[in-house]
Amino acid sequence: MPEKILITDQVDPRCCSILQSEGFEVDYKPGINVDEIKNVIAAATGLIVRGQTKITADILEAGKMLKVVGRAGAGVDNIDVDAATRRGIIVMNTPGGNTISTAEHTISMMMALARNIPQADQSLKDGKWERKKFMGTELHDKTLGIIGLGKVGTEVGRRARVFEMTVIAFDPLQSEEAASKLGIELVELQDIYRRSDFITIHSPLTAETKNLLNDKSLALCKQGVRIINCARGGIIDERALLNLLNSGHIAGAALDVFEEEPPTNSPLLHHPNVVVTPHLGASTEEAQEKVAIQIAQQIADLLHDRGIMGSVNADIIRMTQRTELKPYMTLAEKIGSLLAQLKLGKLKTIEVSVSGLLLKDSFAALGSAVLKGLFEKTLFESVNYLNASPIARERGIDLEFRTQENHPTYSHVLKVSYTTDKETKYFSGTVFGNEDIRIVEMDGFFVEMRPEGNLLFYSNIDKPGMLASVSNLLAKADINIARLSLGRYGAGKEALTIISTDNTLSDAILKEISTLAGVTEVRRAVL
Repeated sequence: MPEKILITDQVDPRCCSILQSEGFEVDYKPGINVDEIKNVIAAATGLIVRGQTKITADILEAGKMLKVVGRAGAGVDNIDVDAATRRGIIVMNTPGGNTISTAEHTISMMMALARNIPQADQSLKDGKWERKKFMGTELHDKTLGIIGLGKVGTEVGRRARVFEMTVIAFDPLQSEEAASKLGIELVELQDIYRRSDFITIHSPLTAETKNLLNDKSLALCKQGVRIINCARGGIIDERALLNLLNSGHIAGAALDVFEEEPPTNSPLLHHPNVVVTPHLGASTEEAQEKVAIQIAQQIADLLHDRGIMGSVNADIIRMTQRTELKPYMTLAEKIGSLLAQLKLGKLKTIEVSVSGLLLKDSFAALGSAVLKGLFEKTLFESVNYLNASPIARERGIDLEFRTQENHPTYSHVLKVSYTTDKETKYFSGTVFGNEDIRIVEMDGFFVEMRPEGNLLFYSNIDKPGMLASVSNLLAKADINIARLSLGRYGAGKEALTIISTDNTLSDAILKEISTLAGVTEVRRAVL
């Protein structure tokens, strides 16, 4: 009996034909409900979905023979990846299939915005001839600011250069060398606001990018700026955008995505200076054909033992089978996330070094885990253990490995050093017992920190009253201290203080702490 592939969303016919030519039986049932899926999935080896079907733990439980779930597209938000991992089911996606379509849609939206095309079209169809009303602006010689220089942002930049635009970009994980080869200048976020005539967003929606373009940041923009968002709703504060459109500070906006989809109650839909489309970035025949072909080929390769491509969790499955290494993988991700949140400047090099017999043969896995922790909150594309290293190479980040001498205190230690254009620092960590993860050293200071929750880091002169001064400011802000770790060289010398708090640390409280005499390098992280 041939293996069966169940498809529950509408996909391009090429997907079915490729699978059938590979010897699989295809059960094509787009639009079936959850109960129907549970009834038919038991006999399936593979499952293919797009964005409509929600693959829950219950559905995966019903798939007794299921080996792989394939997403014909980039996002896997509709798939319970953790549940699949626990069941040993590989989840794969096709993140590159819609890159060109989304980039072209962004350029189309920018041109429509610059020349008032939708508004003029409707006016003429209403029987009017309003040439003066719809005076536009050229793209030529204008400055385009790109927030997020990943795959889509890069393709947008290439196309904007053809229009002879000056292209600048903000991306904390992109290298200047890689950007300059594209004719793109890497700048700080403030420069994007200050210099851009057009701003386009190509970042993921995370806690850090939520409402990134808000009252304050939008007010920093040039008078008459035009903004395009074909990435994710929620990165722009829609209320702030509306206010600045009404004031005339922002000349126009082109939106393909919204905080709420569909945006039934948004006044932006009816604003005369706003161009809108219903999340069409990936909606082209070519993109849908590409992802359909790609997912069919990937699943066929996997099930015929020809290799794994596009996997979100294949290495996770393999690593979780090594119980003794699992906590160190978690430690590595935590350190990567710390690095992403605490570093200053453009990242150039990461060095992963280990001591202890257990870790000496695990460089590649631990390095991928560090990179995954570094990238997963900052990149628009999906990041996993398999693609983290290629992403680092694309962004000009060198990953190096080194074996340390045995540590004088701990049997196994993972040390991660990094260099940016502004600093060189390191973190060291270990695991007590089976899962008690700790950071035990930072930049020469011996500490004992649990990498979890809200964390405040600052350097200070080791003298009486320093901790009390910081504690008083936290108390005034109604921020409770949960744990404290202090690394010191000696009285009167530099010390490192790490405070874990029960509350989120605001920009305002960080600024207050940084004004205290003797306190420097005030930073925060959330793990």
